[in-house]
Amino acid sequence: MGKPNKVEFKVSGKYALFTDPLTKIGGEKCSYHIPTYEALKGIISSVYWKPTIVWVIDNLRVMKRIRTQTRSAKPIKYSGGNDLSIYTYLTGYKERDDDKDGVEYQVQAHFEWNLYRPDLANDRNENKHFFVARRMIEKGGRRDVFLGTRECQGYVEPCRFGEGKGDYDGYGEIAFNLMFHGFDYPDEAGKDELWARFWRPKMVNGRVDFIEPEECTIRKLVRSMKAEPPETCGLEEPDLLEGYVEAEVEQ
Repeated sequence: MGKPNKVEFKVSGKYALFTDPLTKIGGEKCSYHIPTYEALKGIISSVYWKPTIVWVIDNLRVMKRIRTQTRSAKPIKYSGGNDLSIYTYLTGYKERDDDKDGVEYQVQAHFEWNLYRPDLANDRNENKHFFVARRMIEKGGRRDVFLGTRECQGYVEPCRFGEGKGDYDGYGEIAFNLMFHGFDYPDEAGKDELWARFWRPKMVNGRVDFIEPEECTIRKLVRSMKAEPPETCGLEEPDLLEGYVEAEVEQ
């Protein structure tokens, strides 16, 4: 689709839990130190998504110092009742009295066409999706935003990627071990299989440059899965969303 249109936004919250799958075996959860590609993709998809597009995460900037906090939880057991577990969350700290504690990230992303939905070819209007996505970022998103898990509410707002002081500016390089990158879903990969991708990220002066899904060399088959794409909902016709946006502008 030519040069991709990039969007930039800030996402913040009091807590975050980007679960390391290895810690779920014993019924407890421990967060990665940085957001996963899949979690950030889920955030921008909550802001704006259509089956015509696939969001690609380009860059991440960690704005606040990485801190963890353990909290007790009572998850529901399959056999009934509750269990007692310890979850380890990401949280920030107050550097100044007027500062907000919690986590904060700047994200840069772009969208590409979902080529496995040829029935939506008539909806491939780059300018339309770009401007609607940017407008939804200004409004804080269309759906609730979560920082990894549902109990970690997130808030989205526009920003200029790279602007503002970050706690890791000039800090140097921090390398992370093997980390979950994301899923290859059947409707985006063209296979009746669900695959998990992994990579070894590094953060340089607070910035993480994500590799694209095709560049991940470490993959694991999760299970067979058949794609059940949503209906076109009349997207072959002039998009009703355009009229919705125009009506909002007139108001």
